[in-house]
Amino acid sequence: MLTKRIIPCLDIKNGRTVKGVNFVDLRDAGDPVELAKQYAQLGADELVFLDISATLEGRKTMHDMVLRVAEQVNIPFTVGGGISSIKDVDDLLHCGADKVSINSSAIKRPELVNELSKKFGSQCIVVAIDAKEIKGEWMVHLAGGTIPTNLNLFEWAKDVEQRGAGEILFTSMNNDGTKSGFANEALAKLSKTVNIPIIASGGAGNIQHFIDTFKAGKADAALAASVFHFGEIEILNLKRELRDQDIAVRL
Repeated sequence: MLTKRIIPCLDIKNGRTVKGVNFVDLRDAGDPVELAKQYAQLGADELVFLDISATLEGRKTMHDMVLRVAEQVNIPFTVGGGISSIKDVDDLLHCGADKVSINSSAIKRPELVNELSKKFGSQCIVVAIDAKEIKGEWMVHLAGGTIPTNLNLFEWAKDVEQRGAGEILFTSMNNDGTKSGFANEALAKLSKTVNIPIIASGGAGNIQHFIDTFKAGKADAALAASVFHFGEIEILNLKRELRDQDIAVRL
């Protein structure tokens, strides 16, 4: 049985790790290099490093930060933010990233997913989808959740899978930072829609929420930020609880 993965997310802005609620009201959560090192030691299965303002500010991900984080960790490491070309991905992989996450650039030019998966292999291409439930429909947003689109979450997920994405990182904008639990209904529907792994993001507040997203949401991995950054949940404790619930994890 494939183990379920626990993934701390480091949202980076101006060289610091930040965390907000519903994508706004950001507060400082510490040095990303130190946090990455701690998480690797504390039992995280992977890390996700998102340069959250790169797309909005029209610049590339900070390579020096990626290099420094990669030096400190011995677990798979995904980098996203401002990635829009084969060269961008090549540079990040050379800096030490194991996978890359693309979001806005894929929406603007879907062929990018085909190009990247063909060049680097689908195993290192994660398509991040930020979606918001509006009048019962899950609609995709871009540029850090600031710009709504006409894309439906489930149709877009199927499209990127067919284009060669190896994994989907779905963040519910409704749940993000609220600590009220993951969007498990949408996640369960997503897992029926696509055959590639789904990372659940947005809403983690306690250990039960992780149990629920693996059981009810059928997620393959669960990503969280503030509950880990501010010491509200310890990863090893979380994994022990998951194992006690017959959820396969790496300990």
